[in-house]
Amino acid sequence: MIFKDPTLSPKDEAVLDIIREQRETLKLYTQINPRRWYGSLRRSTFARAIQGSNSIEGYNATIDEAIAAVDEEPPLDERTETWFAINGYRVAMTYIMQAANDPFFEFSKQFLKSLHFMMTGFDLNAYPGQWRPGAVYVVNRGTGDVVYEAPEKDLVDSLVVELVQYLEDGSHKSSAVKAAMAHLNLTMIHPFKDGNGRIARALQTLMLAREGILHPLFSSIEEWLGKNTGEYYSVLAEVGQGRWAPGNDALPWVQFCLKAHYQQAAVLIRRNDEYENLFGAIDKITARESLHTRTTVPLFDCALGTRLTNSRYQKGAEVSNYVATRELKQLSDIGLLDPVGEKRGRYYVAGKELLEAREKVRIKKIVTDPYNLPLSGRGEPRLPGV
Repeated sequence: MIFKDPTLSPKDEAVLDIIREQRETLKLYTQINPRRWYGSLRRSTFARAIQGSNSIEGYNATIDEAIAAVDEEPPLDERTETWFAINGYRVAMTYIMQAANDPFFEFSKQFLKSLHFMMTGFDLNAYPGQWRPGAVYVVNRGTGDVVYEAPEKDLVDSLVVELVQYLEDGSHKSSAVKAAMAHLNLTMIHPFKDGNGRIARALQTLMLAREGILHPLFSSIEEWLGKNTGEYYSVLAEVGQGRWAPGNDALPWVQFCLKAHYQQAAVLIRRNDEYENLFGAIDKITARESLHTRTTVPLFDCALGTRLTNSRYQKGAEVSNYVATRELKQLSDIGLLDPVGEKRGRYYVAGKELLEAREKVRIKKIVTDPYNLPLSGRGEPRLPGV
């Protein structure tokens, strides 16, 4: 037996309705009427998901390192364990993006094993692509205490078979609840020696993306989980109670995931509005300086905090090395970019005017827990800004 879907309250259902509205708003922004800077939004969202999910496991990459993984760029220095981890996650998430749109896709044990191999194949000690060979204990890194004991290894295969049957069942009313329960069950079964959390979070993203409303990257809550790791572990501990106990109530976990979806969607909506205003401001700057329109996106990315290299400029602007070198010098000479370093190690960051433009378009961040909001007369939370 695996963990079963909990019984939802009217307020849970109301929060689900609001999340659906948010997702429709994001669909309008990203799929129905995408802007010129959609590629930058998609890339940065992908990078933040990679960064967030891997940070939970102790692989602390910078946003530039995550973007380099998204762009499939080689590392500047030697290939570290963190580089292998984020690159493996990028490969697995790219596979998930393809699977989300495959009309013949089927969940299976081998699919989960394949994801695991993509993510952990750089470390043979993790038994990539195989179930764990023995017992697994989750340990609190701070105290050294065992906080969870997974089911016996002999139970893993049959439990995963049951999970796959759950994933294939099309009768569920809420994809958000089903995806949350897929995440919970894979985490609690802990079928692999290492990488279980990353697989579970990626699986949750795929479950949401399969419904076809949003691109997988905009369905993910991995960025949010990376910023709320303590709360993430706490609610898993609350539901798990230290050992495999699928009879426990999973409602606290589902409510935690619904809050995560609401707050992550709010971030993406706010980010979209900021990006639209910023892109417009940079468009005016490039027109004022009589710059080619291809410079707008690289300047936009720099204003958001991304380092710009010559090779990245060549790829994004689709120009030769000669043209890229000439235009980067021009952008530096007029102060829009600041060069850092010399020769092959040189990169460019936003100059003063771009940084000021970024600050002017910032929208105040308001973090709201939908479960703390008052109800309307219909029993629905009053959630502003959707």
